[in-house]
Amino acid sequence: MPEPTKKEENEVPAPTPPSEEPNKEMEARTGPAKDEEDPSPPSALPPGLGSRALERKDSEWSLGESPAGEEQDKQNANSQLSTLLIEKPQSGTVKVGENITFIAKVKAEDLLRKPTIKWFKGKWMDLASKAGKHLQLKETFERQTRVYTFEMQIIKAKENFGGNYRCEVTYKDKFDSCSFDLEVHESTGTTPNIDIRSAFKRSGEGQEDAGELDFSGLLKRREVKPQEEEPEVDVWELLKNANPNEYEKIAFQYGITDLRGMLRRLKRMRRVEKKSAAFSKILDPAYQVDKGGRVRFVVELADPKLEVKWYKNGQEIRPSTKYIFEHKGCQRIMFINNCALTDDSEYYVTAGDEKCSTELFVREPPIMVTKQLEDINAYCGERVELECEVSEDDANVKWFKNGEEIIPSSKSRYRVKVEGKKHILIIEGATKADSAEYSVMTTGGQSSAKLSVDLKPLKILTPLTDQTVHLGKEICLKCEISENIPGKWTKNGLPVQESDRLKVVHKGRIHKLVIANALIEDEGDYVFAPDAYSVTLPAKVHVIDPPKINLDGLDADNTVTVIAGNKLRLEIPVSGEPPPKALWSRADKAITEGSGRIRAESYPDSSTLVIDIAERDDSGVYHIHLKNEAGEAHASIKVKVVDIPDPPVAPNVTDVGDDWCIMNWEPPVYDGGSPILGYFIERKKKQSSRWMRLNFDLCKETTFEPKKMIEGVAYEVRIFAVNAVGISKPSMPSKPFVPLAVTSPPTLLAVDSITDTTVTMKWRPPDQIGAAGLDGYVLEYCFEGLKERSSRAHLGNENVNANAPLKEENHHGEETSYGEKTAEKEIPGPRIGSSLAGGAEEERGVKPPAENWIVANTELIDKTKFTITGLPTDAKIFVRVKAVNKAGASEPKYYSQPILVKEIIEPPKIRIPRHLKQTYIRRVGEAVNLVIPFQGKPRPELTWKKDGAEIDKNQINIRNSETDTIIFIRKAERSHSGKYDLKVKVDKYVESASIDIQIVDRPGPPQIVKIEDVWGENVALTWTPPKDDGNAAITGYTIQKADKKSMEWFTVIEHYHRTNATISELVIGNEYYFRVFSENMCGLSENATMTKESAVIAKDGKVYKNPVYEDFDFTEAPMFTQPLVNTYAIAGYNATLNCSVRGNPKPKITWMKNKVAIVDDPRYRMFSNQGVCTLEIRKPSPYDGGTYSCQAVNNLGTVEIECKLEVKGGLSFCRLLLQGVPPNIIDSYLRDLQSSNPEEY
Repeated sequence: MPEPTKKEENEVPAPTPPSEEPNKEMEARTGPAKDEEDPSPPSALPPGLGSRALERKDSEWSLGESPAGEEQDKQNANSQLSTLLIEKPQSGTVKVGENITFIAKVKAEDLLRKPTIKWFKGKWMDLASKAGKHLQLKETFERQTRVYTFEMQIIKAKENFGGNYRCEVTYKDKFDSCSFDLEVHESTGTTPNIDIRSAFKRSGEGQEDAGELDFSGLLKRREVKPQEEEPEVDVWELLKNANPNEYEKIAFQYGITDLRGMLRRLKRMRRVEKKSAAFSKILDPAYQVDKGGRVRFVVELADPKLEVKWYKNGQEIRPSTKYIFEHKGCQRIMFINNCALTDDSEYYVTAGDEKCSTELFVREPPIMVTKQLEDINAYCGERVELECEVSEDDANVKWFKNGEEIIPSSKSRYRVKVEGKKHILIIEGATKADSAEYSVMTTGGQSSAKLSVDLKPLKILTPLTDQTVHLGKEICLKCEISENIPGKWTKNGLPVQESDRLKVVHKGRIHKLVIANALIEDEGDYVFAPDAYSVTLPAKVHVIDPPKINLDGLDADNTVTVIAGNKLRLEIPVSGEPPPKALWSRADKAITEGSGRIRAESYPDSSTLVIDIAERDDSGVYHIHLKNEAGEAHASIKVKVVDIPDPPVAPNVTDVGDDWCIMNWEPPVYDGGSPILGYFIERKKKQSSRWMRLNFDLCKETTFEPKKMIEGVAYEVRIFAVNAVGISKPSMPSKPFVPLAVTSPPTLLAVDSITDTTVTMKWRPPDQIGAAGLDGYVLEYCFEGLKERSSRAHLGNENVNANAPLKEENHHGEETSYGEKTAEKEIPGPRIGSSLAGGAEEERGVKPPAENWIVANTELIDKTKFTITGLPTDAKIFVRVKAVNKAGASEPKYYSQPILVKEIIEPPKIRIPRHLKQTYIRRVGEAVNLVIPFQGKPRPELTWKKDGAEIDKNQINIRNSETDTIIFIRKAERSHSGKYDLKVKVDKYVESASIDIQIVDRPGPPQIVKIEDVWGENVALTWTPPKDDGNAAITGYTIQKADKKSMEWFTVIEHYHRTNATISELVIGNEYYFRVFSENMCGLSENATMTKESAVIAKDGKVYKNPVYEDFDFTEAPMFTQPLVNTYAIAGYNATLNCSVRGNPKPKITWMKNKVAIVDDPRYRMFSNQGVCTLEIRKPSPYDGGTYSCQAVNNLGTVEIECKLEVKGGLSFCRLLLQGVPPNIIDSYLRDLQSSNPEEY
């Protein structure tokens, strides 16, 4: 069964319990303070509105102060920014019986699907189920502007349609709404008003209003008992102690109209409500569910031990399959399954001595018309059946004739037949009085059709036909009808009079009109009308004459000549009846009449071709075509436009010298209709704008040689064509060219690399390039056996000129642009090689075969490096290079010795990029694309391994080239982390390198989050690090808190590094949950770990217990924090030994030398300051050298540390004796010293 609509949870908001902050509830009902009040204007109380409707929080009423206040509220509401609506419905006024449409528009640029829109009347009545006779909802979408348009159309408005309406638009988490008003005024005229509300009112069988906008039918009627006169009471005291749901009822009872002002005054009185002792959450004011659906009532108890009972219309409800009860903590839930219309009633629940109530509205689906009525035409006496189909079997359907209901009876000629969903209205023996508009109405729609009943028509057996007659021919109009009755003939509305030429014939059912020798005036509309019938038989008579064209005014060949720029007006006389239509055309393209440059003009006796400003393209054959109903005529006229010739094509410079060039050109495509007499030539410098004419006499040829030009300066030339009419416009300038010489030969020709089949050469540009620039290079080679003699000749002679043959080939064999460098210039191999080599050898008196030198590059190259391919291994070749510019090729530059074609092994070398020498880090899902260049010849063999194993090529792509290797991972995963080893091998040489790749991801949440302690406004939290750190170090944690009531999470601490924290400044009286996110370099974890228990912050008055802390034990065994250091001392200069010690209680310090305690020795001083112990040895001698130790002792232990002291510098026996050293010790010391260093003693 269908679940109840969302309306019962969202559209009918649950009211705030009366005992909880009534001032906030009044603010919610009146809207925000400071002019942000409810935008809905006040509406009159609907008739029949009972107390139950007034008790609803979301009733149709809206609160207002005055008309001026209403307008201000609407302006404030509409001025707020909208999140979805770009055009809101506007308030409107309509008269009774008229239509009105409200439009809302939503911009769909950021929306992935259609938004949801709902239309309401008042605050809770959904109009989607009310679509029918008086309400239609429509929606459209414009693809170009991406705007949704929603329309609500009210048809034939009634007085009770007026009030406040609301439009709500939702899309995912976005919401927008707008309120607007409808005012319905009485119409000045009297229009029939069909009241069919009784057909759609809720009855005992469970019907409801599905066709009207009046929602009063949804409210149950109650008897209104006459109230007894009561003594005067203080309304404000009554309102102060009343339930907020009864404010509207009391205001209506005592005549208070300013409801908003009343609520403001009550707000200032600061009434204090008592809190409900039984319920912490009550029922919603109303619930709505479709017939057959399921509804859920929920209350929440303050004390779960209270007994709860449910009632329907005062009768207790017992559990059954229809009524199901559930207990969830403090919640008491009742489900009503398979809701029927009988379940539409009042429900309440009791807990202890308190109760709360609600209403359930069960909505029956409207009955729709699935098959519409169709218009019918019938004759008198026939049986007529009007048929339609509805959505349900045996539905209640009503029939109407011209708006009046049809009530079938035994005496009535109307009978209604029902066959399941099919409803048929039968009319026996139809008459003209039955002609009317019939309609059928259901609770969800309507349909109408027209019935037309007429007399049996007169049959026309042979109608009159339109006739077209040539001038002078006979006209005969004939018709035949089913009845033998007379009739009348008319022409153009006037009766026809018989004459010698015009005869009227009537024979039985046949009628004729005969006209001999047709004239132009006989043309017109003829009508035959039978007597006693309104039927007429029309016919048109048209008299025609073929068209004719008169070309007597033109030449014998119909040719017209006009000079370009002049106007041509060619007028051709024509005739015909009806006046023919003239159509001018040229090359199958019609010339229309209008305001164009070439146009046609039509007159009754002529047709004219007009060309305002003649152009050369206007020359050609023009056709005139006349046509009317009598026939056609055709003629052709040739128009010739004479003009100056077109400019020639840009000239081509084919050869260039030091101060001259040779140019040629093609004649212009169009000679202007007159032969070309000759050409003028002009020249200018490229950087100049002044042209200079080179010939004053016409040049008859298409070739010219300009002279006296400056070498190294770029020039341009252009051409003028001349005919009998005049001089053409100049041609486009030629490509810039420069009179130039060849460059010097290239320099520093050297070998770059050699393989078994290729040789790569490199060189430097020529020392002198000149103004012609450098177009490129030509590299040639020959084998040693074929070119030994000529190679020696070339190496010995540096003044050979090899440019002339190539220059000849370049200038005469290919078209060159002299103004810019052309990399696309073709250098055919045989021509370049043979000309260059041949020219050089002939200069030296040596004539080797022309094929000895082979051109390596078929096209010019602009780089100074080239690879000669396809060479046989172990062969020896000679190589030369030439520089080429527009003036030709330079002298060749030869390599000094033959080159052996054999590859040289180059050991491999891997060049790891700097950023890959440390760990390469990427996030999961990112692409990994690493390029590692390497060197080695011949092409090395590459091997990749990951953590010592072969790489899975299905997951990791490896791409190798001659100079680098690429490791590519489209979407990195954590399993791709590891050490990647690359090994490059060339012959017996091997080079290896390693790359560390680390793929990281967001970490998992902490494992456990606990609340360790709660005191005051503080909570102590601890947690354990996550199991999954995302393959990266945890950089911190983010802590959030949430109040148990709202469960909205707020961040308290971010980027926290410890695994414990104290949350302070919590609100006393609230209960909190906490959750912790882990964070690494990729960000926060997707989920968070939440505390299982909540922390309750005790309210004021609770005795705060101070935590008990145990005294910290500061006792500690002695420990040296800074040890003694081996030291060298100079005899005769004071020396110090330092160390630092820690301990509690303070340890006792004892200094020893060679494990003997130092006590009361004047040569030693001992200091101790804040744990730093110092032993000072005054003017030590070599005797004072030895092992010194410091001992620290307290009750918890003993610790000792030692170091060695060496005193440099010897002392005599007498000096030691004078210093008080005993003799036996002096002898022992000196013997030891002598034995250790016998050479010094």
